[in-house]
Amino acid sequence: MNNKINYIKGDATYPIGEGKKILCHICNDEQKWGAGFVLAISKHWKEPEITYRNENVRDLRLGDVQFVNVEDDIIVANMIAQRGVGYDFTSGRPPIRYNAVHMCLVKVNDWACKIGATLHMPRIGCGLGGGQWKIIEQIIQDVVSVDVTVYDLQ
Repeated sequence: MNNKINYIKGDATYPIGEGKKILCHICNDEQKWGAGFVLAISKHWKEPEITYRNENVRDLRLGDVQFVNVEDDIIVANMIAQRGVGYDFTSGRPPIRYNAVHMCLVKVNDWACKIGATLHMPRIGCGLGGGQWKIIEQIIQDVVSVDVTVYDLQ
């Protein structure tokens, strides 16, 4: 793909730049919202959490994306890419599911191309999700064709 990943210091809930912006973040498939980056989202906008919680939990599947308009130029993408909320110590597997991240980012990229948006995100899947940024960054490079800004808090 032909995207550019820009790394900046800042808060992803204040995405920079002109035009439409899609703010991407990872959600679990159990309708549990209350820790990690979702708290920062909820401080700014109520709609992403309301949309997520209003979905029938049986209908939330890994790889699904909910697009939620929160401002004229900002859309939040609730990407369902985490199995549950805890680390599975028996299998040694974190809750992030890379194949679901891939499926979500394909959908988000398609929508971004359709509406002329750029993508904005923290290092998705690497906090509570337990993922490795190197793997997620490669998925972004493989499937995203629009510019991406990744925010690291100062």
